[in-house]
Amino acid sequence: MRHLLKLVIGGCMALCVLGAMPVHGERDDGIELRRKIQAASSGSAIALPKREYHLYPDSSPKMNFYVSNHDQQRDIPVGLPFVKKNRVTLDGQGSTLVVHGKMQPLLVQDSAGVTLRNLTIRYATPFFVEGKIVEIADGMTTLEVPRSLFSWKVENGKFRILREDGEAGVNMALPFEADGPMVPRAGGGDMGWTDRAEEAGGDRVRFATDASKAGLKEGQVVVLRNGMRPHPAAVLYRAKDTKLENVVFQDSQGMGLLAQRSENVTISGGGCIRAKGRIYTVSADATHFSNCRGLIHVENALYEGMMDDAINVHSTCLSIEKVESPTCIIAKYMHHQSVGFEVFLAGERVQFIRGKVLENIPELGRVKTAEMLDERHVKLTFEAPLPKGIGEGDAVENADWYPSVEFINNTVRHNRARGALFTTPKSVLVKGNKFVRSHGSAILLAGDAQGWFESGSCRDVKIIGNLFDHNLTAGYQFTDAIISICPEVRDIGNQKQRYHRNILISGNTFRTHHVPLLSVRSAEHVVFRKNKVVWDDLFPPRGKGRVFIINDPVPENIILSTKQP
Repeated sequence: MRHLLKLVIGGCMALCVLGAMPVHGERDDGIELRRKIQAASSGSAIALPKREYHLYPDSSPKMNFYVSNHDQQRDIPVGLPFVKKNRVTLDGQGSTLVVHGKMQPLLVQDSAGVTLRNLTIRYATPFFVEGKIVEIADGMTTLEVPRSLFSWKVENGKFRILREDGEAGVNMALPFEADGPMVPRAGGGDMGWTDRAEEAGGDRVRFATDASKAGLKEGQVVVLRNGMRPHPAAVLYRAKDTKLENVVFQDSQGMGLLAQRSENVTISGGGCIRAKGRIYTVSADATHFSNCRGLIHVENALYEGMMDDAINVHSTCLSIEKVESPTCIIAKYMHHQSVGFEVFLAGERVQFIRGKVLENIPELGRVKTAEMLDERHVKLTFEAPLPKGIGEGDAVENADWYPSVEFINNTVRHNRARGALFTTPKSVLVKGNKFVRSHGSAILLAGDAQGWFESGSCRDVKIIGNLFDHNLTAGYQFTDAIISICPEVRDIGNQKQRYHRNILISGNTFRTHHVPLLSVRSAEHVVFRKNKVVWDDLFPPRGKGRVFIINDPVPENIILSTKQP
């Protein structure tokens, strides 16, 4: 008779079946691993013999929490929950966590001092599929999609990705060269791709898409995908002093690592690294930090083949939907994938932002009460009246949750979108990295309070001693130069205070085709000097021959020099 184990984790209850054998015949290792985690006391370490460990959703405890920048799920199966744990280490000693079905593999929540070490995370059934172009003829494209690596079928004339949690379609494709880099495309990353298809024998499938119209050719590889992103591979939520040492994400159902409202995150080694025979790694950003504080330190990691950026650091600001009184507002989470998690708590300080001109108000507020009305709305009362001129359509962000960032000696290569995004007023150091063939800008300093609502004006950024190797092979939102300073300001003509400031770009090497090196919008005290630039014609030029782009009506305090060091 199978026994039932009742787990209560973070206030969530689940029933787990012990000794059950999954239908795939692999042992469900999550049951025993969760026992070890639950039993771990402060200061203890869990060392795993090196092998594969299989995690399944059916036996995993179900939890409810919101995850920034992802599709919101309820009753989330969590494979390895580190909840209310202090100074606990999980050392995989080179092991691999094989994830089955739709679930959250790793969660560190309400914990301090958790270290994850020497682990690789991959999914038993990849979320997307890849195929090599073997023929383009008669308006059709034939791909070879190896069934040894990917599960798929053609049914009723439609191509379907087969996953353990069901089936999924495709509506877009991302092209790569067979040796790893993305195929440069004038229009930017994803191209439309129909799911209308027919089997062509063996591992081959013929699609009603003419890839030659997008400039593709035989021998190249396309990643067939959709826009779904249910779960990151790892989530940090209200976690402090977390370390990831040699943790590798080979693929994911969303981002690799998502950290929200967490403090002090250290990543050393590991990263997003392609599995053998594979082109893509994670389905979105490699690492993503929303409303964190303390120090984010990332070094000696490799990030390749991501569908988005290697690192993205930002605040989540909320729009003021209604002013109920001089001391009370209704604020709204604006992006549908970033809702529900607490942005403000009582006693925390508030930065007010004039929405259309993207200006920070010098006077900070302080939250007296914060009441969640639903997953999209929070009622905030303040200790003092709103600043003059702040009202509906403006925004608020948490002034107590900004992180400093050190991004040092990492390699970012062959990824979609951008290399790195930073939107925080604390210090940012980007040093000694290699940015190789990122499809968009290598570095973006963004920010907005009208679109994505990802804010945090930069005030101390140093970009020094990096190699920029043929970036910007395609165009993306906010990326018109290798280094793009581009906050989204809807009414820049009436902006009186520039959003970003104090940015030093020095001692770097640019090996590049003819594209702009730097674009500047709504920034001051920007210095670009003592950088080495080597031009070539490896790819078609972009940017109409400009080296610098200044998109600002008043380009004050900007020092630009192409003089070689």
